[in-house]
Amino acid sequence: MSLRWGIVGCGDVTEVKSGPALQQATGSALVAVMRRDAAKAEDYARRHGVPRWYDDADALIADPQVDAVYVATPPSTHARYAIQAMRAGKPAYVEKPMALDATECEAMLEASRATGMPLFVAYYRRALPRFLKVRELLQAGAIGTPRHVRIALHRTLDTRYADGASLPWRVRPEIAGGGLFVDLGSHTLDLLDFLFGPMVEVGGQARSVSGAYPAEDTVAMSFEFANGVRGEGDWCFCSDARRDVVEITGERGRLAFATFDEVPIVLEADGREQRFEIPNPRHIQLPLVETLVAQLRGEGRCPSTGESAARTTRVIDAVLRDFRNAASAGARGAGDALR
Repeated sequence: MSLRWGIVGCGDVTEVKSGPALQQATGSALVAVMRRDAAKAEDYARRHGVPRWYDDADALIADPQVDAVYVATPPSTHARYAIQAMRAGKPAYVEKPMALDATECEAMLEASRATGMPLFVAYYRRALPRFLKVRELLQAGAIGTPRHVRIALHRTLDTRYADGASLPWRVRPEIAGGGLFVDLGSHTLDLLDFLFGPMVEVGGQARSVSGAYPAEDTVAMSFEFANGVRGEGDWCFCSDARRDVVEITGERGRLAFATFDEVPIVLEADGREQRFEIPNPRHIQLPLVETLVAQLRGEGRCPSTGESAARTTRVIDAVLRDFRNAASAGARGAGDALR
């Protein structure tokens, strides 16, 4: 019998990346979807061949025909719906980032421990073939012992941010937990956790350089892993051009790849260069969904859990702490001035 999924929040991310993956994974079926806009929920269900739809999350989570819940809402409601699902006796699969901050992550983990219900997070790069190849090369010693990591992710300032009165939720901290560093940078940070293990030392500075929105748009970060590998990264979302590179330098060579762009993995070692072109699947969450369905069916293990994802949120919190504190102090000061 297939594991029957319900989606809370059937928005854009579920159209191609994840919704079809829940339908196509072996032993998996998508049986219900929910969106607060009933017409959009009904339309999604019709287009994707889903038998039931709801405009109320409570009703979907309570549906006895739903075995597991995928929470695909913005981060501000991840903790609420995941905890509700687990307390209803249903495993939860949550979009990334896991929650607004580490405090919410810990509440989710506590609910998982208390109920015995598994908790997974959609850091799907942990299961994509291209990044498994990167891990394979590192473990095989293709560049010798890794020494250093360099990250650069740059984007030009999106025109959608020109109207401060109608900003997309991804750059509204009260909904997203931060800006594009949280939304996009979290993927790279989680991937490095997958490749090297947890970070043991983190430092960083964040700024809103453009002033286009209240969240950070420029971040500089340094980090170290338990194995002694050190690195730094910079994220700029008001840059002159698009850049996407992760470069790992070892004692015998260099490995370079992109987090988002589908460019070849480049290995330079022992005086020669190799390129590996490994395309992503159309439904990009499918490989990860297959692992978590296998785990829930007692047939395997999923590499992206609440525990691993919470580590990434703790790193983000450490990097953004001063920026968030300054923003909070500024908001309090403005409030005092008005009284």
